Amino acid sequence: MAVAVVVTLDGEVHDPAVPLLHADELAAVRGDGAFETALVRGGSVCKLEAHLDRMAVSAASMDLAEPDRAAWRSAVEIGVGQWNSLSGGDAMLRLVYTRGRESGGGATAYLTIAPVPARSLTARRDGVSVITLDRGLPAQPAEPLPWLLSGAKTLSYAINMSALRYAETQGAQDVIFVSSDGFVLEGPRSTVIVDTGDALVTPFPEHGILHGTTQRALFEVATAEGIACRYEAVKPADLIAAQDVWMLASITLAARVHTLDGVARPAGPLAARLPELVDKAIAL
Repeated sequence: MAVAVVVTLDGEVHDPAVPLLHADELAAVRGDGAFETALVRGGSVCKLEAHLDRMAVSAASMDLAEPDRAAWRSAVEIGVGQWNSLSGGDAMLRLVYTRGRESGGGATAYLTIAPVPARSLTARRDGVSVITLDRGLPAQPAEPLPWLLSGAKTLSYAINMSALRYAETQGAQDVIFVSSDGFVLEGPRSTVIVDTGDALVTPFPEHGILHGTTQRALFEVATAEGIACRYEAVKPADLIAAQDVWMLASITLAARVHTLDGVARPAGPLAARLPELVDKAIAL
């Protein structure tokens, strides 16, 4: 999955084979920054404004300056134009906004575009095997402990990636985090959706999780098509009792959980329809 396009926020197109960051870049040495990933499909970016909204929330929680939306839109337009000259296929757009260099000099901001990872395409097609793991923190709003950056999409992904590597050692491809007080939270890079039979349910964002852009888009479309959608507290037993469980993300889109903690799960009644609803939702 080689990066094909690199554009800095000033609109300059860079050679993706040439290093861009300095050795003291705080994104690299501290993970001090925010990012967003969005799908490029049909020559445009899916839900760009929703991703810019969420980047602004992440930046505010990290005491970064308000992202320059006009500059980001312009850089994205340039980057997508570059991608469209290379390929007409789906791609992964990543927006990166960091505190900059340890030695000073202002923020670092750039975007990359690369082909959709093979793992995402496989998860879309085949679903995923998932294990539940204790996140080690209670489900609680971010406000009392703002320094934990709950609900922000930061570059500090070491725990998330460690959890995914651990899952691989257990023969699984993904993880659903559970709070220390027994509530379902989210995946390392996805939102959990539960088909209870009477509604599509996702955990409260107030439980200190990232509010998914794809989940919100799905809920809008599903509600319009007569499917009840709601936020509520979800427990591991609810996953077992559910008609289906899904992992939603901007690049993978919808991956059905076909195995949970080693137990195979049959496809539910929305198994074919839900991915179609997600495709429709991100196109709006």
